[in-house]
Amino acid sequence: MIKRFFVSALVCSFVLVAFVPTLVAQKSKQEFYELKIYKLKDKEQGDRVEAYLKDAYLPALHQTGVKNIGVFKPEETDTAAGKKIYVLVPYNSMEQFLNTPELLAADKQYNANGKDYIDAIYSLPTYERIESILLRAFAGMPKMEAPALTTPRSERVYELRSYESASEKIYRNKVQMFNKGDEIGLFKQLGFNAVFYADVIVGSHMPNLMYMTTFANRPSREEHWKAFRDAPEWKKLSAMEEYQHNVSKNSTLFLRPTEYSDY
Repeated sequence: MIKRFFVSALVCSFVLVAFVPTLVAQKSKQEFYELKIYKLKDKEQGDRVEAYLKDAYLPALHQTGVKNIGVFKPEETDTAAGKKIYVLVPYNSMEQFLNTPELLAADKQYNANGKDYIDAIYSLPTYERIESILLRAFAGMPKMEAPALTTPRSERVYELRSYESASEKIYRNKVQMFNKGDEIGLFKQLGFNAVFYADVIVGSHMPNLMYMTTFANRPSREEHWKAFRDAPEWKKLSAMEEYQHNVSKNSTLFLRPTEYSDY
């Protein structure tokens, strides 16, 4: 009886050892994103932050293997124009996210190129504050896709949407609508050029999801959204009883990519 017990335990151990790496590998397929929002007092701060991003931060991240970093500013007509800079950084894993600051701190070239920003004195800060949001990609789109737009960057529209829900349970219903309900598939079918869809796992407006779609210009954006609203698939999906009232607040930002942004 004891021998049988130990044999069974040994078999279970082998199964667990084989299963755990598989589970970890499955989870790691979904990327993590950090959305950093620089809040600025004036143009001087904006220029210093941009010089740091262009000459130090992005090149250093590229050296560590982090690619497809987006840097955006609000559209010129937005009241936040000149006051905010958005930086979207994709990571393959939480480990990569956690280890990157240490790698940058040890990078001599990064520290030299970013000296004005890194060594800013207390009486002459480079920014007012940084807000950082941590996200995890949806299962329905586990990897970021950089859009293949050919129009001038000054004309492109990057639409960053944030959906908040009344409770965690209702929020999970909205996420299910994107994945199982295939709202993601409809966006893809209609050519919305989505960059990502993701859960906010650390942020100030939770429960919350965010996603970014891209368009050649403003007329293209309006045409795409009209096609979405008129699509039979959307009318059917949005009318389903199980998906009613799952968004309590919808916030939309229209952004332009900087010239040094990766896309």
